[in-house]
Amino acid sequence: MSLILYTTLGVSDFARSVRFYDAVFGALGCARSHEGADGWAGWGPGYDEGVSFWICPPFDGRPPSAGNGAMIALRARNEAEVAAFYEAALAHGGTDEGAPGTRSYYEPSFYVAYVRDPDGNKLACVFHRHKPDA
Repeated sequence: MSLILYTTLGVSDFARSVRFYDAVFGALGCARSHEGADGWAGWGPGYDEGVSFWICPPFDGRPPSAGNGAMIALRARNEAEVAAFYEAALAHGGTDEGAPGTRSYYEPSFYVAYVRDPDGNKLACVFHRHKPDA
């Protein structure tokens, strides 16, 4: 059983965020879901088929805010997808938090890139089967 059912982030500019996440998830081979109501957009499997990712304006009407220390990690199938994710994010209003590659503080098989979305939410894209000597 998967512990997480879905993830939701609040956004300040829905159309801008949809463009950003269409590009980021498209780089990972994931299209936008046809489920959801007005003011919601989601990517990933259906509701009971795995973890999905959603955006919407915050319910309380206040501006969204990014949590310090909060991050969502997305799975990549290879190093090329990590790089495509990173480039798509930067091309669609995201900001750099760490270019694709390995880090000395992780195991050598952990290939990752870090970005922030247009609202400042931190995302990682990880391929955890990297073979540095291959």
